[in-house]
Amino acid sequence: MVIVVGAQSLVVTQKGEFEAMRRVLNTNVDGGVKVMYALTAIKGVGRRYANLVLKKADIDFSKRAGELSHDELERIVEIIQNPLQYKIPQWFLNRQKDRTSGKYWQLVSNAVDNSLREDLDRMKKVRVHRGLRHDWNLRVRGQHTKTTGRGGRTVGVTKKK
Repeated sequence: MVIVVGAQSLVVTQKGEFEAMRRVLNTNVDGGVKVMYALTAIKGVGRRYANLVLKKADIDFSKRAGELSHDELERIVEIIQNPLQYKIPQWFLNRQKDRTSGKYWQLVSNAVDNSLREDLDRMKKVRVHRGLRHDWNLRVRGQHTKTTGRGGRTVGVTKKK
């Protein structure tokens, strides 16, 4: 069986071995892409983190995501969810020293959005300058706003008839 993916062809030896779409951590992952790049479809997992997870899971980098066995997928999900147990360093994680718990986390999929929303709500509630700028839909990180970022409002003089 030959499956054409983009400009490349993918040769699968057995019929039940390849899946075009995989569901991993509430995300659809393309089966025709190499595993490291397929995992980046999951929110909160970048190329470097995916690379490290695959090294810890001892999975071949040349494999496609659709060729992974069920056990390999479970191993990947386990490492992504519990990175500190697999000796992934704390500085590599995307939620360091959480405000509420003080722990280090790797947030993935919906948890990334939830934590961002909670952080913004906290900043707005406390009336921090950054929270106020978010609330007013203005630039937050010190950019100039005199002429840029006016958000679609019309600028200039109207023409007399």
